[in-house]
Amino acid sequence: MKIAIIGCTHAGTAAVREILRQAPETEVNIYERNDNISFLSCGISLYLNGRVKRLEDMFYDSAEDLRSANIHVNLQHDVLRIDRNKKDLLIQSLEDYSISHESYDKIILCTGSSVILPPINGIDHSRVLLCKNYAQARQLYEASKDQRRIALVGGGYVNVELAESFATTGHEVTLFQSHETILNNYVDEQISHKMMDLLTEHGVRVETRGNVVSFTDEEDDLVVTTEDGRNFKTDIAVVSTGFVPETDLLQGQVKMDRKGAIITNKYGQSSDPDIYVAGDARTIEYNPTGASEYIPLATNAVRQGLIAGINVFGNRWSEMGAQGTSAIELFGHTLSTTGLTYARALKAGFDADFSFFEDSYRPGFMPSTEMITIVIVYDKKDLRILGAQFFSKYDVAQSANTLSLAIQNRNTLKDLAFVDMLFQPYYDQPFNYINLAAQEGLKKEGLI
Repeated sequence: MKIAIIGCTHAGTAAVREILRQAPETEVNIYERNDNISFLSCGISLYLNGRVKRLEDMFYDSAEDLRSANIHVNLQHDVLRIDRNKKDLLIQSLEDYSISHESYDKIILCTGSSVILPPINGIDHSRVLLCKNYAQARQLYEASKDQRRIALVGGGYVNVELAESFATTGHEVTLFQSHETILNNYVDEQISHKMMDLLTEHGVRVETRGNVVSFTDEEDDLVVTTEDGRNFKTDIAVVSTGFVPETDLLQGQVKMDRKGAIITNKYGQSSDPDIYVAGDARTIEYNPTGASEYIPLATNAVRQGLIAGINVFGNRWSEMGAQGTSAIELFGHTLSTTGLTYARALKAGFDADFSFFEDSYRPGFMPSTEMITIVIVYDKKDLRILGAQFFSKYDVAQSANTLSLAIQNRNTLKDLAFVDMLFQPYYDQPFNYINLAAQEGLKKEGLI
C-alpha cells in the first residue's frame, strides 16, 4: 500500500509512527510545507519567558529519524491539488518551485489549521504578528527582545499565556478581548473574573469589550484603535482570535461543516473512503452535546492521528469523541476545564444549571492549604454532567481529566457526589473536593 500523509505536526507524526508499528513495510510519503515536523506550539510561551531555553526542544520527532525508518519525508513541499479520481497528487517544491506528480492508495490528511485573521484594518502591518508555528515563534521572540510594549488581540488560551510570559519578562502588556470576559469558551464568569484579576495583579492591562478595528502608524508607535474610538500606543501586536481549518485541498470534494472542517465517520474517514483526516482539519463528536464540533486541540490531533494510522489498513478502531479538555498555568495558578460552560450549555438548548464550590482543598490543620474553586455544569432534567471548571494554586489539572471521563460515561451529579475517592489529609478532605462540588449541586436541586 502507498500512503500519502499531507501535513506532519501532531496528527501526521502520530499517524506515521503508528503505521510504522502496524506495517513497517508500507510505502509512506510525507508532504510538509514547513522545514520541520512535530512542533509543539503549546510550548511557545515557555520559550518566550525563558523557562525553556531552546525553541528547538519543542520538536519531539525529526525527519531524519523517520527517514532512517524508510519513510519518504518531503519537507518544504506543498500539495497543490488532489485528483481523487486518478488518485494523483500535484506537488510543488518550495525550494526550487519544481512541479511533480505522485500517486497514492490512501491519504491521511493532517493539514491542521491557521490563525483566523479578523477584519482589522492594517492587520498586514509588519509589526502585527501571529503565533502558531516555529517560524512565527522565532519572529515574535526576535521582535519582542528590544520592544517594551506589546498588545495582544484576542482573549483565548494563546494570548493569556503570552500575557503571562511577557509580563514576567518586564514588558508592558495590554490584552484586548471583544467579549465581556476572557477565556469565555472555556469558563464561566466566576472563574473568568478570577483570571482577569490575576492578570491585572501582575501588571497586565485587560481591555474587555475592546474590539480592535485598526492598526496604524504614528511616528515610532503602532496605534491600536478599538471600536469605541480609543487609541492605545504599542510597539508590536500579536493577533490570536481563534483558528480556521486548512482544508482548501478538498473543498467541494468531501463533506465539510460551515467552517470548512472536514466531517468524518467514527473511524476518521472522510466521505471519500480512501481519505482519512486527523487533527485541526476536521470535526470531532463532542460528547456533551453529541454534535459534530470543531475543536482544534493537540490532544485530539494525536489521538486521531494514531487511530488513522490503524484504520488506514482497515476500519477496526472507532473514536470515542471528546470533551475539549484543556488546562493552563497562570502565575502559579492552574485552570483546567472540560465540556460545556453554563453559558454554552444554555445556548446549546439544555435546561442547565451549575454548582459552585469554593473551599480549602485539604484540612485546615495541615501546615498549609489552598482555596479551590469548582464549577460543575449539569442538565437539570437528568442531572447529567455537561462540563466542569477548576481553578486553584493547588494543581487541579488532573481533576478535569476525572470530569472528562464522567462526561464521556454520561455520569450524573449523584454519581459524582458519592463515588469512592481517597481520603488522606495531605491530599484532600474526608469528602474529596469533586464529591463536595457535586453535593452542592444536589443541595441546589433539593435532593439532599
